[in-house]
Amino acid sequence: MVITAVPSALLAWYDRHARALPWRVPPQDRALGVAPDPYHVWLSEVMLQQTTVAAVKSYYAAFLERWPKVVDLAGAHEEDVMKAWAGLGYYSRARNLKKCAETVARDHGGRFPETEEGLRALPGIGPYTAAAIAAIAFDRPAAVVDGNIERVITRLEAMETPLPDAKPQIRDRMAGLMPQDRPGDFAQAMMDLGATICTPRRPACALCPWMDACAGRSKGIAETLPRKAAKAEKPTRRGMAFVAVREDGAVLLRRRPPRGLLGGMSEPPTSEWTVDAVTDRPLDPPLALEWRKSGAPVRHTFTHFHLEMTVWRADAPAGMPPPDGHWWSPSNQVSGEALPTVMKKAVAAGLGKTI
Repeated sequence: MVITAVPSALLAWYDRHARALPWRVPPQDRALGVAPDPYHVWLSEVMLQQTTVAAVKSYYAAFLERWPKVVDLAGAHEEDVMKAWAGLGYYSRARNLKKCAETVARDHGGRFPETEEGLRALPGIGPYTAAAIAAIAFDRPAAVVDGNIERVITRLEAMETPLPDAKPQIRDRMAGLMPQDRPGDFAQAMMDLGATICTPRRPACALCPWMDACAGRSKGIAETLPRKAAKAEKPTRRGMAFVAVREDGAVLLRRRPPRGLLGGMSEPPTSEWTVDAVTDRPLDPPLALEWRKSGAPVRHTFTHFHLEMTVWRADAPAGMPPPDGHWWSPSNQVSGEALPTVMKKAVAAGLGKTI
């Protein structure tokens, strides 16, 4: 006998076990007519892309404290937004966040569109984010599919097609499951099921409201799903970072180009990152100083490559002017600069202390 996954069983589970998240309206409150703030939903969904809930919580709280409404974020200086985002990674998200806020404030009177189509027309909002906002903020029956939901669906249906080829099947199945009643709660219930019960390793199948309906469990293959296509090995690129420190402790920084990897973020001057880079001597440093190597290379992994960056340190005399396009960041302000994680590592290596 085939048992069908019933949305009401998952919603009943969610009503009892929903995670308490700062951007979420609990199901009990939604039942009383409390609507989620679309700005909160949008901000959290953008921050949660490729980032864990634990990492996002403090950033989310800081953004809302500083910019409580989307119009406040629209009026912020881009540099301040980048500084507030520093350390969260995937920095194109921060630039698109600012552009999207400006568009909502300018073209939509400070109100987010309620449809997937309208949301997808905004800067930085793709199919997933549009579906998530439409469902969660506006209770539209949009097929939301994140990594947790992919895992739940592939196990529920015993889908053995590897990702990413399975994505269209998964989305179709999610659309078929999505109820007309409480679609926002259903989307969040699916996310919670994947995050807390249907976990990547050792899923707690005995606690799952869809235990009997799960084809993956009945076949004994749930923990092996979803299948994933083999990934190409990441190359290792190498480069140099030049950490110049003035007598008063100020550090020489510059801003990266607005487009491209880490676009618009601050950094100590760096060389190009290439597979065959020469890093055993300080080639083309930003200032004519005595440069010395600072310990082991800084290592960092990006989406498509590993980076190994040799850090060179030099001491600059008081009053030395910065090169064009650079500035001296006072020692008590360096930690507040828009330094991405890899550049914080480089500065810390050059200073010999954390920042």
